[in-house]
Amino acid sequence: METSTSSAVANAAVPAVPVLQERRGRLLPWLGGFGVSGLLGLAVLVFWLLAALLGPWLLSHGTAAMGTSNVFEPISAAHWLGTDYLGRDMLALIIEGARYTIGVALLATLLASGTGTTLALLAAASGRWTDAVLSRGLDTLTAIPSKMFALIMVAGFGSSVAMLVVTAAIIYVPGAYRMARSLAVNINALDYVTVARTRGEGTLYIMLREILPNILGPMLADLGLRFVYVVLLLASLSFLGLGIQPPAADWGSLVRENIGALAMGGASVIVPALAIASLTIAVNLVIDNLPGRAARERGKL
Repeated sequence: METSTSSAVANAAVPAVPVLQERRGRLLPWLGGFGVSGLLGLAVLVFWLLAALLGPWLLSHGTAAMGTSNVFEPISAAHWLGTDYLGRDMLALIIEGARYTIGVALLATLLASGTGTTLALLAAASGRWTDAVLSRGLDTLTAIPSKMFALIMVAGFGSSVAMLVVTAAIIYVPGAYRMARSLAVNINALDYVTVARTRGEGTLYIMLREILPNILGPMLADLGLRFVYVVLLLASLSFLGLGIQPPAADWGSLVRENIGALAMGGASVIVPALAIASLTIAVNLVIDNLPGRAARERGKL
């Protein structure tokens, strides 16, 4: 009995190696489909995501220690990115600010794209009246300039993380809705959706099983672009002093706090600006070089 049990355990452990090899065999060609620029963008994006998730716990010193160094020190071995107007280490500030810049933008983007896609699926699957009401209602939000709407919301309800997320989400729901609806309406007119309705499937089934899987790829690409828009919106609000409030700081507020000393402390202004630029460029490079999209543009799919 003991021998048979040992052999069973040994046999059960054997498939682990082929499974790992199979996954590695799928991952490497997928990464190779990005190309050089896509891999560069993916590396920068992963770096900033890891900085936002793990950076604050890996730093040996935080932003709470004020006045420990001279203000606007240049880049040196002690301070790799210099110091800011309070003598705080800019490297620590950049890494801690990544949590707000990336976290708030990502949460707002997911909320906007999720809401817009859900409403678009409902509009496409439900019929003309629902489609008309949702489309005309969201068109009213599109008529309001995004930054003006954000200023009104912040002036009326204050500047908090939750309010910034809700404001950015509301601003970009119409764009996500229009993109998803244009795709969903075309899918809804295809024969297999008509067959599903003929056999008695409900609206929820049509939305989730027939339409959503066929628009998921383009909507993920749209989510990346929308993330860039939200990052730039939140950075502009922080630069105006209406975004993340002290003692917390995102990259936009770091630029605003140190811009008065651009001549003598340029690193404290340029570094957060470069962080914003590198993040947005990296996301665009990843989206432009997605393996499926690149292959379709080359005519291989």
